[in-house]
Amino acid sequence: MLQNMNRVDKDNGVSVCANCGKEGYEINDRCNKCNQVVKYCNAACKKKNQSQHKKECRKRAAEIHDEELFKQPPPNEDCTICFQLLPSLITGSKYQSCCGKVICSGCIHAPVYDNQGNEVDNKKCPFCRTPRPESAAETNERREKRIEANDPIAIDNQGCWYKYGKYGYPIDHKKALELHHRAGELGHAKAYTNIGACYDNGQGVEADKKKAIHYFELAAMDGCIISRHNLGINEGKAGNLDRALKHFIIAVKDGHNESLQNIKQLYSNGFVPKEDYMKALQSYQEYLGEIKSVQRDKAAASDERFRYY
Repeated sequence: MLQNMNRVDKDNGVSVCANCGKEGYEINDRCNKCNQVVKYCNAACKKKNQSQHKKECRKRAAEIHDEELFKQPPPNEDCTICFQLLPSLITGSKYQSCCGKVICSGCIHAPVYDNQGNEVDNKKCPFCRTPRPESAAETNERREKRIEANDPIAIDNQGCWYKYGKYGYPIDHKKALELHHRAGELGHAKAYTNIGACYDNGQGVEADKKKAIHYFELAAMDGCIISRHNLGINEGKAGNLDRALKHFIIAVKDGHNESLQNIKQLYSNGFVPKEDYMKALQSYQEYLGEIKSVQRDKAAASDERFRYY
């Protein structure tokens, strides 16, 4: 009954408790879940009113969640050498275990010249000029140093090595999950994608689709387009095509070609209007305009491992 009463007295701006009707400027205890304008005197009144507020609370909490989920994520970082947008395709850049920098394929492939203008055989990191490791043992030593320095990319990579048994690490899914969590807490979005995959596939933990989606959402909101694409696929399978389209469009803006192809397929099947498909195509072309460079093209032409779109 009191749920429908005015929550704020329009004449004097005094708040009104949604449970007992008490008025006062000190009535400011909001619902923790939805942060609605509904207010209470104290925790006791909030608890008593919970059953009446539950439906409205869930609706608003879902709205707040979607506002955050579908907000355009932060942009990709730039290459630390050429200061051009890093490609989203994994082969378009490389993590340097010596200094922890991520460098684009073009700068890795770029020739180095001496003072006389002659091209020299370059076997150093393009960023910190550290000589490239000469053995697997030296490579692993550098990786371990980056992990000790709390480098989230290095920590997440080590999780993948435990997951797949690479570089001399034994297969240990629980250890892998522990490292992914550590990297995620340090701010590496891709780590949450890896955690989501662990829950999705039941690796190192009991399979849990709900938790998988939770971690995919954390990664997507922080800019990981792989998780964003995964969320689109899940929504599509559930028949929520409007939500799937929203995820795909965000992923396309950051260069995810597979998401573009999914939008194209939805358009071909009559589920998406031509206008939405054309906007997605335009977004992808704009992305290509930001990442394309002569040096990156040369790198891709010389080695398939340097392909960047």
